[in-house]
Amino acid sequence: MPYIKQEDREFFDQRLTFKSTVIHSAGDLNYCITKLVDHYINSHGKNYANINAAIGALECAKLELYRRIVAPYEDSKIQQNGDAYTL
Repeated sequence: MPYIKQEDREFFDQRLTFKSTVIHSAGDLNYCITKLVDHYINSHGKNYANINAAIGALECAKLELYRRIVAPYEDSKIQQNGDAYTL
């Protein structure tokens, strides 16, 4: 989960906010995420535990994005355009 302590966020937010202003495409975003994971694994060691931790962090970030952003967006589109499911 991305919910680290409030006092720890400022350190990351200052650095990531500046860098995120130059990400202009999905390819840019994918590259940046790839480099973060690459640096994490290289600095912590290339072993099962660290690779598994990186995959877990990516998967949890994906699921949290879906839960917090995508699902509410989809719900608003259902309200706007009608449901496609009849179940």
